[in-house]
Amino acid sequence: MTEYEIPLRLETLTAGSAEHNIISEALACRATSLVLAKEERYRDALERTIEAMRTLREYPDFDNIEFRAVFASLLFDLAEIYYDLKDYKQSEHVLEILFRVLDKLIAVDKERFGEFHILAMDLSTRILRSRKKTFDMLVKQQMTSAMLYDKVNSGVVAATDKLVDSLRKEAQLQTAAGDYKVALKFYAEAIKYSKRRTGKVTRKEIKMTIEMAEIMIRIRSMRQRAAQLLNAVLPHAIALETIELEEDILALLEIINLDLEREPKWKTMLNKFSFSSKSDKKED
Repeated sequence: MTEYEIPLRLETLTAGSAEHNIISEALACRATSLVLAKEERYRDALERTIEAMRTLREYPDFDNIEFRAVFASLLFDLAEIYYDLKDYKQSEHVLEILFRVLDKLIAVDKERFGEFHILAMDLSTRILRSRKKTFDMLVKQQMTSAMLYDKVNSGVVAATDKLVDSLRKEAQLQTAAGDYKVALKFYAEAIKYSKRRTGKVTRKEIKMTIEMAEIMIRIRSMRQRAAQLLNAVLPHAIALETIELEEDILALLEIINLDLEREPKWKTMLNKFSFSSKSDKKED
């Protein structure tokens, strides 16, 4: 289970006040919950997290930023715990609430909370069972995530790296399962967020584009598009002096070109075999 440590500014709360005591008690429950989750005692971890939520209910100001930050941390934990307990429906429901809470926090301070919006997206790609739900979520959060890159900080960059890796891993899993079109969608999202992270084409985007083209080659109707993609990233591979990637691109382009050139001849030859087979059967 991943621990999401949203930075808190408890010094803004008066020591010994009801507000300070409530948050301190909730955080103590959370600390116990995280230990239990590491021990895979998920039922006990769930009980402690819910107790932390009950404690927060007594907070006098639900609009307080520190209250909302603690609440968001508990929602991260809750989504993961429900997922580990295989209560997927409840886990997805908690995610929906988490995004609403994070939207409010980002509106106040995107520097402080922006990375956690990206991390919530990463969490979604891992726990949403439906691929359609995953894509709908990515589309829905595009506007918010794009806004976070206006003033990029190290937290957003690191969180985006994690999201990109999750999307790429899912693409590879879908490829292995033979679901090429879904895999291509995940690759497209991974490349998009990776470019947004740096604002330029890096070795990582070139490598993912090559992996994407390798899938497209398997789909006859997409081979021409694969060639276009490879030709588009070839200059970047040359500029970055990534010899091995440049060689991979050229090899794939050669395969595509040979296939396109030979395709009519192959069809003719296969047709001849087909007709020959039918003739043999008639003679028998």
